[in-house]
Amino acid sequence: MKCIVLAAGYATRLYPLTENFPKPLLKIGEKTILDLLIEDIEKSGKISEYIVVSNHKFANHFSDWAKSKSLNITVVDDGTSTNETRLGAVCDIQFAVEKCDINDDLLVIAGDNVLDFSLCKFIYYALEKKSSCIMRYYEPDFNKLLKCGVVSVDNSEKVLSMTEKSQNPATHWCCPPFYFYTKEDARLLPKAIEQGCSTDAPGSFAAWIAQESTLHAMEMPGSRYDIGTLESYENVKSSYKGIR
Repeated sequence: MKCIVLAAGYATRLYPLTENFPKPLLKIGEKTILDLLIEDIEKSGKISEYIVVSNHKFANHFSDWAKSKSLNITVVDDGTSTNETRLGAVCDIQFAVEKCDINDDLLVIAGDNVLDFSLCKFIYYALEKKSSCIMRYYEPDFNKLLKCGVVSVDNSEKVLSMTEKSQNPATHWCCPPFYFYTKEDARLLPKAIEQGCSTDAPGSFAAWIAQESTLHAMEMPGSRYDIGTLESYENVKSSYKGIR
């Protein structure tokens, strides 16, 4: 299994902190956000390579970071230099697949989230289900639902429908930016893009897969801390207690 880390964003809401520095390499305590994610995932023993997708502006930062690690980490530069010219998350996934000639199951994660639970649970869940998988958590705030991927599931946790940023969300189940795609489903990326799958939000491909294949949704077993503003970053730094 390969792990694609989406890290090509520009985090403009965190300026000036991230104007010349990538958000995933900001520190929470003594470790970067990306270290917290990868060190946890590595405990699963299931990942043969980590592919970090960066924009051109921050590629050297990630390359320097990767050189300090003993893991098999590849940094790929998607060639963009501004927020306005970014490829979009789905195109970045496809870019990594083509650039690294990936023909394997994929764990795809956003590189800028802090979790208080282990992603190993999600990996084991996906391997048990033997299908592509997402996670879900209950979001009571309607306004937040409008900005998220929202899923409907049956009693077996199979996804019945999934929408991204719908104005009429069907449920209160939100999808965080962590995805598992089987090798077979990952091969459908070009078809999805060709058929008009939205490429900006990372969950758009999962929503497309839900219509073409089998997708399961594990209930998230803890909390996710999305660092979107300077205030939220300071709050996470002061309150984060690590993985439970």
